[in-house]
Amino acid sequence: MDVVTEQGTRLPLIGDPAPDFEAESTQGPVRLGDYAGRWLVLFSHPADFTPVCTTEFAAFADLTEEFADRNVSLLGNSIDSVHSHLAWIRAIKDKLGVEIKFPIIADVDTRVSRSYGMLHPNTSKTAAVRAVFVIDPESVVRAILYYPMNAGRMVPEILRLVDALQTAERDGVACPANWRPGDDVLLAAPRTQAEVDARLADDSVDLTDWYLARVPGRSA
Repeated sequence: MDVVTEQGTRLPLIGDPAPDFEAESTQGPVRLGDYAGRWLVLFSHPADFTPVCTTEFAAFADLTEEFADRNVSLLGNSIDSVHSHLAWIRAIKDKLGVEIKFPIIADVDTRVSRSYGMLHPNTSKTAAVRAVFVIDPESVVRAILYYPMNAGRMVPEILRLVDALQTAERDGVACPANWRPGDDVLLAAPRTQAEVDARLADDSVDLTDWYLARVPGRSA
């Protein structure tokens, strides 16, 4: 169930079905259903032709293939028009030599922004903050990040987050603080005395304490 704020903004939560949408984009109509079977990173930006947003889009473009290698699609969103998006994409290519290959939603009516809680009225009543939603192949929200307008995102961290989510799901483990692909991963804490005894007797794990056990991470 979505959370509704006093301002009427709906905020989907981790574990919720991602709000459905159908919108125009720089690559034609897009729907959430288009991404079924793939991971999706849906992210918003305040406005085209702005300094921080331009650097962020260049950063996402630099890692587009890395995301694709992980079965992840990128999809941008702001309330600017398709024509504004197209002109901005051309400017980024002309001035920075960077090609934006992923679509950008033209959310002029703010329906996508509002359904994902990207508009924060205390910041701006029209421009979206820097929101990131990681959505899994079953169209379930798996992670949410919010950044203010004056601080750009660390795009490699978003890629690392995807790696962590995919590793945890694939191997039934958890990823510790500062984890990177290939690092040790964590086993779930025992829930019964019998499981504690079994954990303490297991020589295959790096055991710090009965509840804190590491095992080597598996390559993708």
